Amino acid sequence: MIILLVVLVAIVGWVVLAYNGLVSLVNRTKEAWADIDVQLKRRYDLIPNLVEAVKGYATHESGVFEKVTEARAKALSAQGPAEKGAAENTLSGALKSVFAVAEAYPQLRAVESFTNLQTELSDTENKIQAARRFYNGNVRDLNIKIETVPTNIIAGMFKFAKQEFFQLEEGSVEKNPVQIKF
Repeated sequence: MIILLVVLVAIVGWVVLAYNGLVSLVNRTKEAWADIDVQLKRRYDLIPNLVEAVKGYATHESGVFEKVTEARAKALSAQGPAEKGAAENTLSGALKSVFAVAEAYPQLRAVESFTNLQTELSDTENKIQAARRFYNGNVRDLNIKIETVPTNIIAGMFKFAKQEFFQLEEGSVEKNPVQIKF
């Protein structure tokens, strides 16, 4: 009878530990996604200022500015890692167009506010990359726990779901950073 009670307490203890471990990983993943959102919001806040700075010098390039504005709006409304990743890829492409336009205007490169915006955007891109790595590491750890025996039993019982990685496509800012040196 005592042996049965000890085994039962051990099993219940293991279930509690496994469940709490999964909850901890889910919460760390949510926190990591929130970090990405903070950095993306910072990026979205910088973009209108950058566009305005370039617009003052390149007024006839309105198509480029419209694309950036549309891409920013889509990125702001995107939900989840996959949709957010696709929207970010589009926005990165649009930003490259703005910098290409800016390169054609040497007097713009001398404007301190434009240079400061470039520096801030570059810093933000680096922070997005770091937040993405942190998020994907937490997703990896959570997905491993959900898929491996014996915690997969607990994950299935309590309906823990695998999470998506936040991936950027080839040609994205992270893989080919926006050139901001003038």
